[in-house]
Amino acid sequence: MNPSTMESAPVSASLGPLPRIRREGSEPFRDAGVELGFTLLDFWRWSASDLVSNTLRGLLAEYLVAQALGAAQGIREEWAPYDLLDPRGITVEVKSAAYIQSWHQERLSSLVFSCPKTRAWNPATGTYDEEPRRQARVYVFALLAHQEQDTLEPLNLEQWEFYVLPTPVLNSRERSQHSITLPSLKALHGEPVRFTELKEAVAEASGLESRGSYPQ
Repeated sequence: MNPSTMESAPVSASLGPLPRIRREGSEPFRDAGVELGFTLLDFWRWSASDLVSNTLRGLLAEYLVAQALGAAQGIREEWAPYDLLDPRGITVEVKSAAYIQSWHQERLSSLVFSCPKTRAWNPATGTYDEEPRRQARVYVFALLAHQEQDTLEPLNLEQWEFYVLPTPVLNSRERSQHSITLPSLKALHGEPVRFTELKEAVAEASGLESRGSYPQ
């Protein structure tokens, strides 16, 4: 390659956000145009099979809520200011916790959901907002509530509980603005809702249900 060609692009050239492509899993890895015998699905199996780990459980919780709301089309946007955009226009943040972890435990985990205010990132400009705030209209706290290690199965929705709160309720708390415990959450929410009840619960928390302005 001609060195002068390599230097022709200006160093300060702006690189906009990349287009996001929803992949199928069958795409093969290649080297010099030759398929290597393993695929993107093999990578997913290797990297994303431990659904109990903190990172993957959080992503799974987002996906479950997205499915309940009809918002699982397309691709998860990692740098969005909130986790989900409901088809009804409701912005949703999902937080997860679990009693059982992937590592050795002497006892079940104490449950604390992190819910701090954040400075939103703008991927179009590469900058953060100046003031921290809660970016979504509704928070969904997803608890993998099963407490028996031998029968734990994150794919079984009967083992999950969901608590849905309007963001103003979190903002008005006089205690911690960074996290909330399960007893505090129950005091604000009451009994948890099931997966099949999430769509209605999110609408109610957002105020849409009382106005009757969302599609059934």
